[in-house]
Amino acid sequence: MFEVAELGHTVEKSLYKEKSAQLRTQLLTIQHQLKSCPFSVIIIISGVDGGGKGEVIHKLNEWLDPRHMRTIALGEASDEERERPTFWRYWRTLPAKGTIGVYVGSWYSDPIAQRVYQKVDDNALQTELTQINQLEKLLADDNTLIIKCWLHLKKADQAKRLKSLAKNPATKWRVTDKDRQHLGLYDEFIGVAEQVLTETSKSYAPWLIVEGSDIRYSSLTVGQHVFERIEQHIQQYDATLSTATDLQNSSNNSLIEQYNLLDSLDLSLKLGKSYYKKQLEKYQGKLNELSRHALAANRSSILVFEGWDAAGKGGAIRRLTESMDARHYQVIPIAAPTDEERSHHYLWRFWRHIPRAGQVTIYDRSWYGRVLVERVEGLAKNSHWQRAYSEIVNFEEALLAHGIVIMKFWLHIDKDEQIDRFKRREQISYKQFKITDEDYRNREKWDDYQKAVNEMIARTSTSKSPWLLVESNDKYYARIKIIKAYCERLEKMLDEIN
Repeated sequence: MFEVAELGHTVEKSLYKEKSAQLRTQLLTIQHQLKSCPFSVIIIISGVDGGGKGEVIHKLNEWLDPRHMRTIALGEASDEERERPTFWRYWRTLPAKGTIGVYVGSWYSDPIAQRVYQKVDDNALQTELTQINQLEKLLADDNTLIIKCWLHLKKADQAKRLKSLAKNPATKWRVTDKDRQHLGLYDEFIGVAEQVLTETSKSYAPWLIVEGSDIRYSSLTVGQHVFERIEQHIQQYDATLSTATDLQNSSNNSLIEQYNLLDSLDLSLKLGKSYYKKQLEKYQGKLNELSRHALAANRSSILVFEGWDAAGKGGAIRRLTESMDARHYQVIPIAAPTDEERSHHYLWRFWRHIPRAGQVTIYDRSWYGRVLVERVEGLAKNSHWQRAYSEIVNFEEALLAHGIVIMKFWLHIDKDEQIDRFKRREQISYKQFKITDEDYRNREKWDDYQKAVNEMIARTSTSKSPWLLVESNDKYYARIKIIKAYCERLEKMLDEIN
């Protein structure tokens, strides 16, 4: 694989000066066009130690406008990062639409190093590469352009480069003990790198292998590649925009059409007030104890609340948080995305609030808006919300793999109960803010929403992350069912780790 980058390519200084001036103009021109495009660019610069990654990145920053690009160099994970899923720290740094993010090493560094040092076996490496492919496919499906460059050196050239850097007083600080150690493991690194590049070079995110023995050559090669890929991506996007048609036929599933999950719920279930109070006191006390044990065990939770307008999500959330330490949970109400959130992938704003070890994040509405309100209201293209089911399942699998407890509640009421609650809200001064014209507009699309909910449940309820359907015509019954279910899930988790 790497023989193509061992041919001894060089560029004369005079030619480099001429070509770099032309390339800078091209890059600035295409970057200006990119600013108005609804997608971002990720540039990954990776490769062997001494291969010139720093020099190439320096040139990109020199040639491009730094106001619309950012270089991300992540080192050892911090405590805050280690307490969250692996990709959390990468999601936080993803560039906004119209901008460029340049990554040094990125999500490839740790898997390669861990395999070389035999901290993981081939099966574990394959799992990590699968997750990387899923991430890059998800971003590419959102029109993100991913440019990946691997800077290669022969072993002799690497030794020569490190020796040269070490001899120069101005650059010797760049050669570390780890660099020397890696030189001794050159063959192992190349073997793992070949495997990684083979597994992750996809049509939507191919690798470019660049010879790194001559900095002028590698800088021009990478710079020209970046220009051509961005230019091509803009042209392809414009062509797709002018010819694409997005059929409005909803995706039908015969199983879902035949069996309405929501209609199977018994909405007559209810609890008396005195019994409700006793049960609430019991389970709130239990949750207080269990949440402290979960904190001590460094096991975090994510609770997702979805349901009809006026179904009682807020009241159910309050009954949970009343028994929890306010220092260790956060409630995230999800409304229409801000301009900043719209400039990123739709999952970006949810990744930002993933809890640290032992903490709890409660989402009042969630990423499921992609397949609910965005689907029904036509805010997302059919191809986008149809793709979201698998994206969401993969997202939740990444959280589960980190040991996070996920519970998803759908609070269900019937249309008569909803209109009664709307009217009561209009009569109570401190609840009037809860009712809006939008609530009535949503009600007019009840059947469309119900169809979307049924498909959402059928396609995203997994054995490890199932939906709990909550009969909510009676708020007392719904609240107890929810807090009891969360207590039981925490008990099960704590039993499994003890």
